[in-house]
Amino acid sequence: MVKKYGTTPSGREITEEFIADAVAEAEKGYDLTKVKLRAGPGRHPLLESKAAPVESVRLGVDLTRKATERARIEGITKAELIRKALREYLQHSA
Repeated sequence: MVKKYGTTPSGREITEEFIADAVAEAEKGYDLTKVKLRAGPGRHPLLESKAAPVESVRLGVDLTRKATERARIEGITKAELIRKALREYLQHSA
């Protein structure tokens, strides 16, 4: 019987064989010129030359839904959509 440890985010089962293959690949080393960094959870865009402060804002269900949909349409994150909207508001309200 094959012992299973769960699944990867893509749904592939994690088994002893999977782990052994991953270790062998890692020990060979990775070609970092082929690594693609994608936006996503935990990958923050470079906002400034120093660490950017985090602000917490409650948007409500309807505004969150609309922002999520607009960000999806524009192909950006919801955080970038909010930064973009705030920049535009501040630029035009001065």
